[in-house]
Amino acid sequence: MENIIDLAARVGQALKQRKLLMATAESCTGGGVAQAVTEIPGSSEWFDCGFVTYSNASKTDLLNISEALIAQHGAVSEEIAAAMAEAAVANSNAQVAVSTTGIAGPGGAVPGKPVGTVCFGWMVGNKVRTERKVFQGDRQAVREQAVAHALACLVRQLEE
Repeated sequence: MENIIDLAARVGQALKQRKLLMATAESCTGGGVAQAVTEIPGSSEWFDCGFVTYSNASKTDLLNISEALIAQHGAVSEEIAAAMAEAAVANSNAQVAVSTTGIAGPGGAVPGKPVGTVCFGWMVGNKVRTERKVFQGDRQAVREQAVAHALACLVRQLEE
């Protein structure tokens, strides 16, 4: 797999070619996707902003995700990841967004959602895609894998 900075550079190149701006909405990655893309010189041309909504209250307050939706599906769900990506676009100047919500560990596992579970959302144009993955390793490894996966999938969607 490509390293995170190479992936971020590819995201930037694809966004710049298409004259699109990107936003992020992150929970378990704690701003890691935004950090990766802003490591790229010139990223201000294609990166608008990032929301780090770690708590459920911040998801509601900053991204307007309803408490009922969180209660129905849980914060770590594809439904919430989709809502986060949509909200990142709605609350920014971006046309593209990526979101992450998950359980990086070492605690926090619940039935059906083991440590390492991460749900992703990508909004490109008017299309939202989601995915649920379970990564192995410690907290840092889960978070790094999540950032890399978020960027790799975004590159694929932008290059389609």
